[in-house]
Amino acid sequence: MREQLLRYAADYAAAEDQLIGSGDGRSSIHFPSVFLFIGDGMGSVMNTIADINRTKWDNSTGVTYIQIRSQEEQTAVDHSVDAIMHTVAVPEDSSHQTIRRDLHQAFYTHESQLIELNTALRRASGHLADYGRLYSSFERVHLSILTTADDPMNVLVPEITLLAEYIFAQSFKSVQMDLYVLVSEGDQAAQFGYRSAASVAFMRELDYIQSPEFTFMAPLHMTEDKLTIPVSHAPSPLFDLVYVLSDKNERGITVPNSLRESCDIICHIQLLKNRYQAGDSYRSQDGGYNNTSFKNNIMTESGRQGYVSAGFSRVKRPNESIALTVLYHFYVKLLARMRTEREWDVRDKLTYFGLDAAARSRTRNDLVPGNEAIADMSALMTSGASYGLLKRMTLREAEEALFGQGCEAFFRDNCERIVHKHLGDFQAELHLQSAVNTAAKEHPEIGLFELADWTDENKPGNVLTAIRGLIRDMTNDLQISAAELDTLYSGRVEDQPFQRLPLLDKHNVRSLIRYLTETVYGHKLHMLRIQADLELLRRYELALEKWHAQAKHITAQLASLERELHQAVTDSIRQADSYTGQNLFEYYERVTEDVMHELETKRGKSVFFDPRHMGPVSGLLDGGLSLLVDRLTQTCRTLILSSQPFNQTFEEELLRRANVAAAYENRLVVPKDELFKKLYQTLEQHGGINVRLLDYTHEHRYEEKYFFGDYEGEFLPYAMDVDITSRIYKLGFVHERRSSGVEKLHLMGGFHLEDLMVYRNGKTYYETYTANGFEFHGIAADRLPELR
Repeated sequence: MREQLLRYAADYAAAEDQLIGSGDGRSSIHFPSVFLFIGDGMGSVMNTIADINRTKWDNSTGVTYIQIRSQEEQTAVDHSVDAIMHTVAVPEDSSHQTIRRDLHQAFYTHESQLIELNTALRRASGHLADYGRLYSSFERVHLSILTTADDPMNVLVPEITLLAEYIFAQSFKSVQMDLYVLVSEGDQAAQFGYRSAASVAFMRELDYIQSPEFTFMAPLHMTEDKLTIPVSHAPSPLFDLVYVLSDKNERGITVPNSLRESCDIICHIQLLKNRYQAGDSYRSQDGGYNNTSFKNNIMTESGRQGYVSAGFSRVKRPNESIALTVLYHFYVKLLARMRTEREWDVRDKLTYFGLDAAARSRTRNDLVPGNEAIADMSALMTSGASYGLLKRMTLREAEEALFGQGCEAFFRDNCERIVHKHLGDFQAELHLQSAVNTAAKEHPEIGLFELADWTDENKPGNVLTAIRGLIRDMTNDLQISAAELDTLYSGRVEDQPFQRLPLLDKHNVRSLIRYLTETVYGHKLHMLRIQADLELLRRYELALEKWHAQAKHITAQLASLERELHQAVTDSIRQADSYTGQNLFEYYERVTEDVMHELETKRGKSVFFDPRHMGPVSGLLDGGLSLLVDRLTQTCRTLILSSQPFNQTFEEELLRRANVAAAYENRLVVPKDELFKKLYQTLEQHGGINVRLLDYTHEHRYEEKYFFGDYEGEFLPYAMDVDITSRIYKLGFVHERRSSGVEKLHLMGGFHLEDLMVYRNGKTYYETYTANGFEFHGIAADRLPELR
């Protein structure tokens, strides 16, 4: 059930994020974009980035994803990601001690693998051409390389990058390349020493390939006929910019959900550098990003290129929490509507179950034959006894003298056995269900809670007690009738009130027989009806007890669902930001009630229990709890969350929630300026740089910050003017038609690898492993810069 609820909340949030025109508007990228993932374990990174791009970019279907991995890769790639995969086999004789060197050597010596890599990259280039219509320009391609600092396969970053550049350059006039390095500074269990050493080895290689003197030439381009063409690189840094993103921030605090945040940063950097500028954009006032200017500002006077890191924060309407909160309140209010306010008399309750006197009589009459069943009894053969002989006998003795056991046999065969057969076929539970189904149409307000109470023997006015009272009364009636039958049988014939004529013996015998069958066996038929009534009541009693047990089970499930929903809401609100998530529960309780009341006013009290929505109350759990949750979430999406109160900007919504406890006539107790100031502070506090530096006030530190949001809203213009005279960083924004929140990207560049704590801490491990025979590099170590 929890998965169902989380899926519902996520689907609603995703739908809200993708609303265009009336809600969130997605951006488009200008030039084609390629994400190339190098190394094992990058499958989850690729899945996350593809998911973010699908949400954020209108033309995301044209983005190309490539992953180059070893045969050991275990991460499952999302089936919705159209990725080009290439596998680099790890040499069989490779060891932990030399795997980076061995991978580098094998790359040059295994012709077939190199041809396959060429083919994969050409296929990626063709994929871009297939989707060329999605882009505004096909002049340039943005190639983003992603790897983790400690993955052995990053030893091939120069070769793979330059081969990709060479192949893409055949279709594009220019290829802009950025590298994103993901660094883990958390505990790395048993391999922390080796991973630290491998990370420093890669960073040393990074300084080499990013130096202004870096050159390269190797026979990497291969045709299908195994002809090689050299790939070269003139003296210059390999990448336009290198971004280092860690799972710890500048203060050394672990970044929550660091993988997702790193992917958010990467996607927003790409959008910042490669966004399609619409004609109605605010280019004159947005302080737009300039890549050349940024690069110049993070370069030292000596020409040494600085590295870049970033932070990311967002304030948004907490759509997942809203969806769950509204669902909970909707459900609770549905349960309240399933409890009628009318007090029902016990006779009306019996009628609801089809157990009133008239209904029971109709049922009984279907089971017990009428008086016509004994009409033929007078035609039975008699012994021929005279009336004179019979008149001094009792009725019982006279019946025996006339018919022997014939009358009893006739009654048994034509009445008692028929009743027993009908009773054997009668199903009290089906009778009750049929009656309830019929009554439910006339009284849709009656639900399982009422039915459970009405069948609870401990509740006043319950039908079980009434049925048991009828059983006692019927038992007494049967005893009285039995006594009356004994009295009747014991009476003398000559004392009975039937017509007798003097000297007409045969006439008097016939009158006696008619009296005997009509009176005695008529009384027995009456007793048979009482017995049938009694048996039906006992069966109804058992059926009602079973019905109550089932109803209690169902209401217990409904109560359990209420608790589960409440827990889901509590957990979700707890995870939301304490400021942007304030007053969620209280505010949406009011909103939900208002929307439900308006719908009932317009469409009738039973709108929610229409077959198109929740369905009849009596059948809520017919398909089980899972189906009920499906119907509940669908009805909530269709009727509640689609209503006007949910179509507001995040500023409006947050302001209303901030003032939920205020009187209606004085709703703006929290001023907008105060609200916006707190939002601004929240974005700033949560947007720290995700890298840990030895000295974060280093000499060449340069910062730029960008908002992503709706400049036509109220918050973004406010945020652009805050501290405008005192800020020491560049501030800009990317205008997007969105109503659910604002995001902020914080770029910081100018540091060098030796400024990184992970480099400082890992250098000792690198030197120790190297001194103990570990070989980390594919090229001669003397070609690499000295450790700093």
